[in-house]
Amino acid sequence: MLIQSPIWSFVLAALLGLILGSFFNVVIARLPRMMELQWQRESAEAAGHPVPATEPFNLAVPRSHCPSCKATVAGYDNIPVLSWLLLRGRCRHCKTPISALYPLVEIVSALIPVFCLAFFGINSLALAYSLLLWFLLVLSVIDLKQMLLPDQLTLPLLWLGLLGSITVLPLSAQDAIIGAVAGYLFLWALYWLFKLLTGKEGMGYGDFKLLAALGAWLGWQQLPLILLLASAAGAVIGGTLLLMKKHQQGIPIPFGPFLVIGAVIALLFGEQIYLWYWQWAGLV
Repeated sequence: MLIQSPIWSFVLAALLGLILGSFFNVVIARLPRMMELQWQRESAEAAGHPVPATEPFNLAVPRSHCPSCKATVAGYDNIPVLSWLLLRGRCRHCKTPISALYPLVEIVSALIPVFCLAFFGINSLALAYSLLLWFLLVLSVIDLKQMLLPDQLTLPLLWLGLLGSITVLPLSAQDAIIGAVAGYLFLWALYWLFKLLTGKEGMGYGDFKLLAALGAWLGWQQLPLILLLASAAGAVIGGTLLLMKKHQQGIPIPFGPFLVIGAVIALLFGEQIYLWYWQWAGLV
């Protein structure tokens, strides 16, 4: 039925994206805190100290609530995008503003599968790349907010890319494996070279794992383009923020979102960009 009715495929894809977007907001808000609590427990155990008692905190518990007045969010106030609009972006109880990032994540999450269906066709490849872009959306927002790329997301993304290379992705398992290894080792080597020369850390280990995952999904051939585009995006956006005095010099800027920008462009237009370059260089 869905193959015979493409319109319904897009509608259902958008609805699925909205629902998942609401869940992604929970992951973005809670996963860093869950990791922090885990680190505190592990540190206490390693030091031989009593493990601090804490209330259960995971993706399901406690229920969503206003961080200001602590009022529990009712189900009818948790409808993706619509509830935020009806509440005019404020808590129903204390009128504290609710970040526009919540509906924005839900909207982007809904657009991802619709775009993939339109770009790649109504097939398993569109579903696979929707999964990739959903992961990258969550990772980008967490990195922007917390300067953190959780292993709980980057490592599953890496393994999914390697598995995809033997099933639906248009690249060989060999290219995916080399891409994963090369992506990790390149940034790892760059990290240590920068640290030896300056004594400072230029990036985090999460960036290594993210680029490894991107190499697994897109192949080693796309890594140079991803890094070039990420560096260019970082220079342009970072320079613009400094000129507009929206960011202070010396304060780190997360590199993960720039890697994501490079990866998305490489995914959609990588082959065309390489072909244009070889033609411009007179090599084809």
